[in-house]
Amino acid sequence: MTISIADTIRLIEELLPTLDNAYWESSHIERKDTLYDTISIFHIELRELAKLSIEDHYLTFEPVSTGARNISYKLRNIQNQLDSWSLRNSTSEQLRHQLPRIAQALSREL
Repeated sequence: MTISIADTIRLIEELLPTLDNAYWESSHIERKDTLYDTISIFHIELRELAKLSIEDHYLTFEPVSTGARNISYKLRNIQNQLDSWSLRNSTSEQLRHQLPRIAQALSREL
């Protein structure tokens, strides 16, 4: 399955507010560090994608920044630990829905 640059941008833009909510709801510094790092990586990726011409947004997405190419481990870690993170139900459910979609988009095996 392939995903366009425009669709990936939408996925990241949907995920960022959810990650931000998770950051503020988390009470552990290690979790906050993981979430902050993940948020930063996605902001960098969006900045890099913003440099592309709008005519290129239909092309197949490939991660541009080094962080986005290597973030799969962090995403799996967040996803696997959601139940123990004591987040609001709505935030947990949004992450359960969004994380697999963005992980698939970032996968090099598209």
